[in-house]
Amino acid sequence: MKNEGIEGTERFQSPGKGNGLRAVRHFALGELVFACPAYSYVLTVNERGAHCEHCFTRKEDLFKCGKCKQAYYCNIDCQRGDWPMHKLECVAMCAYGENWCPSETVRLVARVIMKQVKTPFNIQKHRFPFCTWLVLCWFFFSDLDKMDSEKEEMNQADIAALHHFYSRHIRDLPDSQALTELFAQVNCNGFTIEDEELSHLGSAVFPDVALMNHSCSPNVIVTYKGTVAEVRAVKEINPGEEIFNSYIDLLYPTEDRRERLLDSYFFTCQCTECTTKSKDKAKMEIKKLSSPPETEEIQSMVHYAKNVIEEFRRLLEMCELSMEKMGAIFTDTNVYMLHMMYQAMGVCLYMQDWDGAMSYGEKIVQPYSVHYPAYSLNVASMYLKLGRLYLGLEKKAQGVKALKKALAVMEVAHGKDHHYVAEVKREIEEQK
Repeated sequence: MKNEGIEGTERFQSPGKGNGLRAVRHFALGELVFACPAYSYVLTVNERGAHCEHCFTRKEDLFKCGKCKQAYYCNIDCQRGDWPMHKLECVAMCAYGENWCPSETVRLVARVIMKQVKTPFNIQKHRFPFCTWLVLCWFFFSDLDKMDSEKEEMNQADIAALHHFYSRHIRDLPDSQALTELFAQVNCNGFTIEDEELSHLGSAVFPDVALMNHSCSPNVIVTYKGTVAEVRAVKEINPGEEIFNSYIDLLYPTEDRRERLLDSYFFTCQCTECTTKSKDKAKMEIKKLSSPPETEEIQSMVHYAKNVIEEFRRLLEMCELSMEKMGAIFTDTNVYMLHMMYQAMGVCLYMQDWDGAMSYGEKIVQPYSVHYPAYSLNVASMYLKLGRLYLGLEKKAQGVKALKKALAVMEVAHGKDHHYVAEVKREIEEQK
C-alpha cells in the first residue's frame, strides 16, 4: 500500500520491526525523499525572543505578544497563525506569572491535546486508523510495560504538571491511563528540532518521520526548515529498500549504542553496523603501552568515562582532569575522549575562551569525520563552529576552508535551497 502522504514510498511490515517505510523508486544522494510538517510543535523557552514562535525563523526584530509579553513573532500573520496554540499558554502564563514552568514535554502534550480537540487528525491524508483523539497511540509502538520505575515517576510528574498548569484552560482532559500512554509515546517518538549547529530549538511530533525504523547505518537524514522536517537520502536508495533513520548519536561503539536504544526505545539493534561492529576498534582505540591494560581495566575506564560524561559537564578543570586520567589509556581519537573534549569546547565557548575552544575543535573534527557516517550533521556542525571560530580569530583562510567543508555536508543533508545553506554561502562570500 503506497503511503499517500509520501510520494515514492510505501508503508510495509518490516521483518522484526513492525511498520516501516520503503522506497518504490530510486532516490539519489542528497535527494529529498519527503517533507513532513509538524503535527504539533513548541519553541523551547530558551529561544524566545530569538526565534519566531510560529515559524521558528531566526530574526533580530521580532515583536512580542501584547498579553503575555513572552512569545515573539515575525509579523501579524505569524501571530495569528500561532494563536490557536499560543492562546493556551498565553492565558496560563498570565495567570501563573513567574510560577509558570511546565517542561517542554508537558507543553508539547498540551498542544497535541488542544490540536486534536480543535482539528481532528486528517485520516485520509495520513492513512492511519485513528478513531479517538489519542493520536499517537495508534501509529507509534507502545511499550508501557517496559518502562522502569524512574520513567514511570517522570511520567506521573508530567501528568501532574499538565493538570496543574492546564486543567483550567483545557476542557475535559483525558483520563490518567490515556495521559500515561500519550506522554510515553511523545517521550519515545517526539523529535527535537535543531538549527545548523545542532542547537536545540524546540520539540515536535512528525507522524510521517516516525514511520521510519532505526539503523546505525542510516540511508536518510532528517533536517529542519522551520517547523517542517525534511528527509534526504545520504546514500543511493533503490526501489524495495527500506528507508532507515538514526534515532541516536552514532559516535559511540556498538555496546553503548545498543544500551541507549534499549533504554529509550526498548529494542536491541541488529543492523549491519551493530552485527559487524566494523568501527568499534577505531572508536575504542587505546594507546600502545609496554604493558597493555587488561580487558577489565578498559571496561572500568569506559564505565568511568560514561559516569563523568553524564554527571560532570560543568567545569573546564573537571574536563581537563578527566582527559588527563583517561589519556593514560585512551588515544585522542577514542570516542570517550572526543566526548570529553566536546564538553571542554562547550565550556570554553561559554567562558569566551575562543583559543581554547578552537584548540579542542581542531582535535575533534577529523576523528568525527571518521567515526560518523558520511554526511553527518555532527560533522557539519563541528566544521561550522570551527570555521566561525577561525573567522572570529581573524584566521580567514582556515575559516573559509572549514565553512566549505561544512557546506559540502549541508548541501546533501539540508538540500541546496535551505536557508542554512544560503547563510553559510553568504559567510564564505563575505570573506572574499
